[in-house]
Amino acid sequence: MNLRGQPAIIAGVRRIGGRVAVRLAREGMPLALLYRRSRSEAEAVAQEVASVGGTAVLIQADIASETEVQRAVRQAADQLGGLAGLVNLAFGYERTPFEQLDAHAWDRAMNDARGAYLLAVHAARHMMKRTGRTRGRIVLFTDWASGETPYRDYLPYLTAKAAVDFMTRALAVELAHHGILVNGIAPGPTLRPPDIAPEAWDRQVVDRTPLKRESSVDDIVEMVVTLLRSESITGETIRIDSGRHLAGPGA
Repeated sequence: MNLRGQPAIIAGVRRIGGRVAVRLAREGMPLALLYRRSRSEAEAVAQEVASVGGTAVLIQADIASETEVQRAVRQAADQLGGLAGLVNLAFGYERTPFEQLDAHAWDRAMNDARGAYLLAVHAARHMMKRTGRTRGRIVLFTDWASGETPYRDYLPYLTAKAAVDFMTRALAVELAHHGILVNGIAPGPTLRPPDIAPEAWDRQVVDRTPLKRESSVDDIVEMVVTLLRSESITGETIRIDSGRHLAGPGA
């Protein structure tokens, strides 16, 4: 499918999300960039989108709130002239050692899963208003370890990501007869977080991948484009992790 003129929401525009936004802008997709607190970063991404000839509107919302999600999706559809796509990268990545686990840690992670659910449901309802054989496409982001290979110190986060992984398949079934395709991308170690030293990142994270390299941001971005163009891929979660899942938990 030609993506030009197909409006989409991108939630979570920091880091990889910003690269996705610029790539989709190059394809000619009008974008709504959803952010919760990072307005300055969202504005910087919007400027990059404009620099490649794209269009982006900024919408602030806490996607754990159903009222705010409904308002944000409606605003995006109104400003862009409908809705054909959703790419959701909005998710925390909080380390919580076992000694620190409590109800609050669980609730923080589950709020992210709740946001993924709410945004997908309400975006899909707007996509249903479109005509044609394929009315919309949703791309969710999970984690390479959210299936059978958890690692230590991230129990609430990985459980929440596992919920999104299963939800990808469940939504694909729910929405197939509406002509809406739903898929997931599961990155491995990608773009070293600023709170991890380069030496520790290389030794403790990257070296545990069979390919001894970070997940390629370009591969992730191009897979988003592929899934937004697809006419027959649905219910899949595609790992882009330099083979990290093959090595096991590595606890």
